[in-house]
Amino acid sequence: MTVTASDSLQAEKLRADPRVLEAKRLLQEALAEHGAPLTEVRPPRESLLAGYEAMLKRLETSRGGKPIWPYLASGIGNGPWVELADGSVKLDMIGGIGVHGAGHSHPAILDAAVDAAIEDTLMQGNLQQHPPGMVLSERLLEWAVQPNSQQESAALDHCMLSTSGAMANENALKIALHHAAPADRVIAFENAFAGRSLAMAAITDRPNYRQGLPLALQVDYLPFLDPADPVGSQQRAVDELKRLLNRHPGRYGAFWAEPFAGEGGYYSGSHDFLMALCRPLKEAGVPIIFDEVQAFSRLSRPYAFQHYGLESMVDIVTVGKITQVCATLYGEAFKPKGPILSQTFTGASASIAAGLTMLDQLQQANCFGEDGANMQRHRYFAAALEGLAKKYPGKISGPFGEGMMIAFTPGDGQFETAKALLDTLYTEGLLGFICGAQPTRIRFLPPPAIATNEHIDQACQILDRVLAKGEAE
Repeated sequence: MTVTASDSLQAEKLRADPRVLEAKRLLQEALAEHGAPLTEVRPPRESLLAGYEAMLKRLETSRGGKPIWPYLASGIGNGPWVELADGSVKLDMIGGIGVHGAGHSHPAILDAAVDAAIEDTLMQGNLQQHPPGMVLSERLLEWAVQPNSQQESAALDHCMLSTSGAMANENALKIALHHAAPADRVIAFENAFAGRSLAMAAITDRPNYRQGLPLALQVDYLPFLDPADPVGSQQRAVDELKRLLNRHPGRYGAFWAEPFAGEGGYYSGSHDFLMALCRPLKEAGVPIIFDEVQAFSRLSRPYAFQHYGLESMVDIVTVGKITQVCATLYGEAFKPKGPILSQTFTGASASIAAGLTMLDQLQQANCFGEDGANMQRHRYFAAALEGLAKKYPGKISGPFGEGMMIAFTPGDGQFETAKALLDTLYTEGLLGFICGAQPTRIRFLPPPAIATNEHIDQACQILDRVLAKGEAE
């Protein structure tokens, strides 16, 4: 039905109201004006330091511990540049661990947030929802079922939004275990990271992350692909998988896999390696879950399972971070027969609006394709880090990763070495973060929708200065 001006909804009239449109224009104008000076690293302002330290103490008291960084944003940025409340400006190459895919203070995200702000509620939920949430789910599904060069498409029919990656992963696990009941064990990769809820902590291969917690699941681990020995590591993983399937026949309710290991240390999978495991899992009837909360939209195709050519293998996939709200996608065959999926919040109205806009920005930036922006900028960043590794032998090695996920190993790869360099980079104005263990690495997640080679150059110049200063000392 065509909606005419006379029978249009009041909400449509509000969004088209000249006063709203003018307010958005003025906000855009003001944002551009005040963000324009933020184009380089700046130190804190002396006059703001005492107040800033007082706020950090208040934060420490209220949250029960010190934050990882002494980071409190002022509320404005400009692309990868962000101003802090102490007056300093940082080059943000981590983006909330991959959340801020369009950087800071992006005009299109502002527009989306304003559209959401004039909606009737701040939050959307399972009971009362709105059309943008439906559209976001449809678009994520549309991207997920795009065929590959062999005309294979993933069998993904349904999408449930949720407020966090951990919740999306919980939903994925519930769907798989419900489908495979009474199976109750899980297979995952060594170094897996699935989240910090009780069940996700059981899957995550970090014993200290479940210190003092009961073990919610029985999880068995497979070795991941070793780039130094791809053939041998693949055979070892397949052999261990067969041993586990024979030892616990019919007991596995899910295979939990990050096609690209993010928190675990920026290790890339491959088509051959993952297919060699997925085939016997399919034959054994074990549901296959791909956790792409970090990897989504950062490779040659929107989904990592597409990047690795695994369309015929995926049963359930989770996404998040850059999508602003998180989601669990699954096939019709896995549709639960009981009411196991429900939650008060599916996401904030602003997060859903921003998520839709984020997908638009990724497309407009031509992020995808074998020679798309993601892969081009990876090659550029990797070449720069390789140059620094040659310039400072023993100080850094690498790079590692794929697409808009890149990392290097500092020195001996010990946590203390990486943390010390990370803190120095923070002080000098470059934001990255650590990942992995033995070795511990420093990773970057540049914002795919806006990152440029010039931003990469600026990041590497800061790293170069820090490494040079360390050598001089």
